[in-house]
Amino acid sequence: MTHYHDQEDLKLIREMGKLAPTEFKAWAALDGITRREDGKIPAKYRELIAVAVAHTTQCAYCIDVHVKAAKRFGASKEEVVEAVLLAAALRAGGAAAHGALALKLYDQG
Repeated sequence: MTHYHDQEDLKLIREMGKLAPTEFKAWAALDGITRREDGKIPAKYRELIAVAVAHTTQCAYCIDVHVKAAKRFGASKEEVVEAVLLAAALRAGGAAAHGALALKLYDQG
């Protein structure tokens, strides 16, 4: 293995479709909603949301696909960075919020 995130690995997704066609079709349909252009949320904003979510799920391939798509739909570099930092803030917020659970557990035990 040369690198954990190898762009060539994305070609293996086609193989997944052959190995589990029903499940793959369902996943592909769900994944496709980010590329809708007829929804109430414009494609540029859908992709910026996808960029933020990809950073919270930490999927390097999703980051790659959605940053490129956001740029293609007119997102600026500044907008992409803001989306990333919003995701970072919310991810950190989750850790802080779970701190209350840690305190609760500490006090119980």
